[in-house]
Amino acid sequence: MNLLGGILASGATDESEIDMIHVPGAQMMMRTAPGSSMRLVDLRQLGVHQLSSLLDEEAALWRAELHWDYQFSIDLIKKFLDTHSLAGVVALEGDRPVGYGFYVVEEHKGMLGGLFVSQQYSQSGVGEQILGDIVQTLRGTPQVTRIEAQLMPFGASLEGLLARNDFRLFPRHFMLYELGAHVKKLQEYAPGLRMERWHERHMAVCAELIHLTYADHIDGAINDQYRSRAGAMKFLKNIVILPGCGQFESRASFVLRDELSDQLVGVVLTSMVAPGVGHTTQLCVLPGHQRHGLGRRLMLASMDALKEQKASELSLTVTSTNERAVKLYEGLGFRKLKTFIAGVWRS
Repeated sequence: MNLLGGILASGATDESEIDMIHVPGAQMMMRTAPGSSMRLVDLRQLGVHQLSSLLDEEAALWRAELHWDYQFSIDLIKKFLDTHSLAGVVALEGDRPVGYGFYVVEEHKGMLGGLFVSQQYSQSGVGEQILGDIVQTLRGTPQVTRIEAQLMPFGASLEGLLARNDFRLFPRHFMLYELGAHVKKLQEYAPGLRMERWHERHMAVCAELIHLTYADHIDGAINDQYRSRAGAMKFLKNIVILPGCGQFESRASFVLRDELSDQLVGVVLTSMVAPGVGHTTQLCVLPGHQRHGLGRRLMLASMDALKEQKASELSLTVTSTNERAVKLYEGLGFRKLKTFIAGVWRS
């Protein structure tokens, strides 16, 4: 899953879907961060024009470092800024915004969305002030019993603050593959398995597959949507229907079926996150069918399809302790661009 899209698109894609947190006196909130000349201001007090330069800088870094066109996410943020409905914090140096962070609340769960600090300022200093304020607000909200955070750092890591606030930390890798180096390596499929290109009719059975695969998996601890069938369906809709992780690419997405039982045993889902750049949003194989090279077959099929569409790169994210998956991707030729932290707090 992606980073921002997994928050805004899954937490809220329309203003009416956001359960906003109203902090007492929030409309007047303006605090001076301890030991700093920075002021922390409620994000809802600022408009798009005031944050435009900061957002442009953020988009440029996503493109330069991660090969990701962040403009959709920026446009989504601007949509909420226009209506002053996105909860969060802005750090001001004088009247200049130098960093911001936002969050959404969905039932019992708070989700930290983007957090970005201009490269001209202290990443750790300003970032910790923003993140600390948001974590304190969420932890003080009665209905919130769980907080999830996946923040992509473009400077200093913020994992120390999360650890001090009792978050369980999960290092994750952002990996990239240059499709120009890919030579088609697909062999005959294992007897009894049939590969099909993605179709909408696969939605329900694919959600069931995701749930069964991740219910007792480390990634189920990071994203609790994996732990229920309803949550897995919502997760899947965010990928396939809503543009929460780029533009879904059905031509590079596949399922594997058992020909005898017709059961879905594996799936790979792909989106386009920039011109010529694909992103694997989901790869899973049903327990009991793992360790037989099916994940590799699915990835190669997706890579071949992307090459046919003249794509040049493919990215993905993977939890570092998911050693079999990391080994698979490294064996295919993916390289690590960046390591970031997923954090989970439970009351």
